[in-house]
Amino acid sequence: MPKYGTFFKFRGQAWDAMLNAPGDRAAAVREMAKSIGATVEAYYFMSGAYDGLVILDAPDSSTVAAISVAVSSSGAVEHIETHELFPSDQAGPVLEKAKKARAAYRPPGR
Repeated sequence: MPKYGTFFKFRGQAWDAMLNAPGDRAAAVREMAKSIGATVEAYYFMSGAYDGLVILDAPDSSTVAAISVAVSSSGAVEHIETHELFPSDQAGPVLEKAKKARAAYRPPGR
């Protein structure tokens, strides 16, 4: 199953709600993901530009898009960004495809 990394940044109101009524956010995300056929491998809080990272296994990108829309529509996050993750053993095949694609690519002005 494809793997995705989703970075998110909570809104201030969400932090306020968590301060007043702490709960298991990872469990909430796991339940939501499971309801549409995805699983949460990891849920992390972090410091920096984002407040957290969720690593998901999902059948396809439309499933992950649905998760993103569901979370965004709740108003809890101000930014959410998802990237498909590739295992390092896929680097060789990806680079071979990139080499072939580069040979066929015409840059602007050529």
